[in-house]
Amino acid sequence: MEHPSARTRLLEAAARLLTESNGTPITTRAICELAGVQAPTLYHHFGDKQGLLNAVAAHGFERYLGAKRARAASADPIADIRAGWDQHVRFALDNPALYAVMYGQVTPGRRPSAATEGRALLLGMLNRAAEQGRLIVAPDVAAHLILATNVGVALSLIASPEKPDLGISERARDAVLGSIVREAAPDRDPGGDAVPGAAIALCAGLTTHPSAELSAAETELLKEWLRRLSGDR
Repeated sequence: MEHPSARTRLLEAAARLLTESNGTPITTRAICELAGVQAPTLYHHFGDKQGLLNAVAAHGFERYLGAKRARAASADPIADIRAGWDQHVRFALDNPALYAVMYGQVTPGRRPSAATEGRALLLGMLNRAAEQGRLIVAPDVAAHLILATNVGVALSLIASPEKPDLGISERARDAVLGSIVREAAPDRDPGGDAVPGAAIALCAGLTTHPSAELSAAETELLKEWLRRLSGDR
């Protein structure tokens, strides 16, 4: 039977110690002892302990995204977003130490690549919602609001010394969705609030299904006008 490589053993050791640490710092020495390697081996593969923790976080993102990719899209993108929010919070509560590494330690100006894919999945749902006339803000604005609040709520819940109150997550989720989603079918009258909603829907449609009749420059110009009409300046 082939034994795991030193790199794999280090990743598994760090992940295990994080899980068992209950938020207390883990040491390079403890990681190496559990993995059965010397410190120079860790430095060779990961540079330093933070490099190893970054690799553990990347692995955690892949686990998280794997579950998201496995979910089949329904006909209702808003329902999918609600389910995705709840799935995100559940992952955080099931893996608190790993989640803290994934989202609690950030590098200014840089988003982890796996987190970028997660945002792209969310944007896909939001674009579908916009095409249906369901959004009252642009999809990229909605994505920023959802992710910022979802991550903040999850970090707050895992940091709480009391038993996590999922009702807080549900209220935050509903408040955010209430600020970006038009629950009723949009009014087809060309005046009033129908114009911003129609502009958002058309802009999302051009993003998802570019027009063959327009050049790339013309498409971007039209999308800029639509963003202005939607109120997203």
